[in-house]
Amino acid sequence: MRRALLVLMIVIAFVSGVRAQSGNVRPRRVNPPSDSTKARTASNADAPRLDTSRAYALLQQKQYEAALAEARKIALAEPQNAEAWKIVGFAELNLRRFKEAAESLQRAYELQRAAGEEDANTRDALAQALVRSDQFDKALPLLVAATTRPGAKPDAGLLYYRGLAEFRTGRTEEARRSFQEVVKIEPRNSAALFYLGRIAYERGELDGAIVMLNRATQSDPRLAEAWTLLTIAYLRRASGSADQTQARADYANAVRTGESLYNLKSDVPSALLYGQALVYAGQYARAASVLERATAANSQADGTAFYLLGVAQSRLKNFPRAIVALERAATLLANDAGVYRELGYAYEATKQYAKALAAYERGLSLAPNDADLKESVERVRPFAK
Repeated sequence: MRRALLVLMIVIAFVSGVRAQSGNVRPRRVNPPSDSTKARTASNADAPRLDTSRAYALLQQKQYEAALAEARKIALAEPQNAEAWKIVGFAELNLRRFKEAAESLQRAYELQRAAGEEDANTRDALAQALVRSDQFDKALPLLVAATTRPGAKPDAGLLYYRGLAEFRTGRTEEARRSFQEVVKIEPRNSAALFYLGRIAYERGELDGAIVMLNRATQSDPRLAEAWTLLTIAYLRRASGSADQTQARADYANAVRTGESLYNLKSDVPSALLYGQALVYAGQYARAASVLERATAANSQADGTAFYLLGVAQSRLKNFPRAIVALERAATLLANDAGVYRELGYAYEATKQYAKALAAYERGLSLAPNDADLKESVERVRPFAK
């Protein structure tokens, strides 16, 4: 009996999934308004009369809730008080209320500009709040201005936010250059390294992606996104390699990185990716153990998890368990010919020929030109009485 072929099913859902999470960036330190700005505002003949000194002191002391309450009282009483709105915005930013901070700092910035007292500190904080609230289009012009000021010292934090805004607005090449600038300043900046790896991956530059993602995981071993994409990159490179020695090395590396991910984050998607790496590396017993736990812990597990579990059990010749998993996979992946190929093989191995024939025929209806399925149907048909 010919052994069924394992259909390669590289997991790629993460690559689109992380795009929606990209706003989840690390906060940059927010400095309070400078004393010089405060004094300048107070000395302006047209400045509001209410004193923001107490709110400013509370902000400096990192009493952000108290500073926010004090400054908001002033801002509501004197809506043209730029300094009050600025303190409100800085307090909200430090409290991680990013949307509100963006609104408050936008108001402060507009009032400053109207008075001819534009403040770079406010502008930079506004750009940060806009990025953190996923308003990338609005943030980008401010970040370009902040990172191209004549004589300004390169700031890794602002350059990172610029790169992120560029990436999220589809300016991939500009984002790549910005992240490269970040890495020049901070060679171990794991977030910038991750995005450089991601950009390379999405361009099909797998060698470069793997280099950058390895650097990202070395810089921050708890960066789950980097471990995930690195594992996928190894699997993808292995699947496309004509060099079997290189492919085996990449599958082994996928196991290593998948295990690191699973130890960090043992949810179903991580278990699925780790289990997949183990299957392709031929480590079926370990794959079965990981995938059994994942599917038992989550009855809503993806059909691919049951498929891979079935493959692992089949390769271990645990055919009854393989059948249970593959039957479940068939209900979740009803249009996947590979599932029926594997299910037919498990039925055939246990001499359930009628069921094997039905499974092979179902697979062949989904993939009419599949030579292996055609051969399997003809092989089993005489025994399926």
